[in-house]
Amino acid sequence: MPSFDIVSEVDGHEVRNAVEQANKEVSSRFDFKGSDARVEQSELILTVYADDDFKLEQVLDVLRTKLTKRKIDVRCLERGELEKVSGNKVKQVVTVRTGLETALSKKIVKLLKESKLKVQTSIQGDSLRVSGGKKDILQEAIQLVKKTIADYPLQYQNFRD
Repeated sequence: MPSFDIVSEVDGHEVRNAVEQANKEVSSRFDFKGSDARVEQSELILTVYADDDFKLEQVLDVLRTKLTKRKIDVRCLERGELEKVSGNKVKQVVTVRTGLETALSKKIVKLLKESKLKVQTSIQGDSLRVSGGKKDILQEAIQLVKKTIADYPLQYQNFRD
């Protein structure tokens, strides 16, 4: 029976490379001279430091540019609360989301059931397996999910006949 998996994955090595490139650019830019602006990484949790809100947004913009160049979808970034550190300095935690959250998986399952496409779905941990009678129906399911879920980066893998 034809099937495919819906997943949301990010290459951790590419994230690390993008963070290193962003730090290198921030340290060499004139508008950050004498600033403590930087990005620190712990697995898939990034902490962005800057002197003020404006510079924090500039560092985040540089980071997004470097991630995009390394083919990482920036929709996987989830920004946390803006925190004041010492004095006027600020920091923000940015989480790189991977895997399908349960709520999103249930939303996709409900969407496919309501569409009346003849497919079966099963939640498998942080991925979703969709199977159906013909590959044309599966391709319709992919197009429906792509059109409906636009705020979360999804990949479609293991398409089997």
